[in-house]
Amino acid sequence: MQMMKQAMIFAAGLGTRLRPLTDSRPKALVEVGGISLLERVIRRVGEAGCERIIVNVHHFAQQIIDFVEAKRGFGYDVVISDEREQLLDTGGAVRHALPFIDTTQPLLIHNVDIVSDCRLPQLMNIDADAALLVSQRDTTRYLLFDDDCRLRGWKNIKTGEVKGLTAPHALAFAGIHVIGPRLLAEMAAWRERFSIIDFYLDACTRYNITGVEQPQLTMVDVGKFETLDEAARIISKLKN
Repeated sequence: MQMMKQAMIFAAGLGTRLRPLTDSRPKALVEVGGISLLERVIRRVGEAGCERIIVNVHHFAQQIIDFVEAKRGFGYDVVISDEREQLLDTGGAVRHALPFIDTTQPLLIHNVDIVSDCRLPQLMNIDADAALLVSQRDTTRYLLFDDDCRLRGWKNIKTGEVKGLTAPHALAFAGIHVIGPRLLAEMAAWRERFSIIDFYLDACTRYNITGVEQPQLTMVDVGKFETLDEAARIISKLKN
């Protein structure tokens, strides 16, 4: 049977750090370079071969629904996972969307506010139960990996909090990852609301959860107002 490539875009966030832009619209519909963040990610994962694209919604959810319908899903099978009643966090969002997911196949997950030149098809072909795009950049929270690039723990360097085990390689999570069938099946038994990082940390002693670095990765998290100009510069560079 031919593998169906599928993706989920996390688009339910409140976007509080992008105010006042998000006082009247969802973060997913904030535009960079004249195109909304959501359209950019839909096109990116579609071009990577994903036929079904699930978008979770909460903040100004109807605006996203209307946008996707008006654009006819940009030619893809775009499905809405409705979280208007309650934000379910990243792990809970995937669990809530399981009825729309083929759990026998890997699922590409992409934060709506990440702009990058990540080679998505390469990430999707990693042989692991989950493949997490990571990079060496400054942040306050790091994932910890052993010498084989397998996830072992998490650390907040600002507070000193550690989850899981310590390990020699601290890398920043890039908000793009692929979760495989075995982990999707295990996720079904979890509670309604939870972080996918906590889920990965719980599972990493039993499954192969791998960190993937892509050399010379260019990326920006458009979660803060001051990163909009940087994102526009990156997009302009990627076009050239």
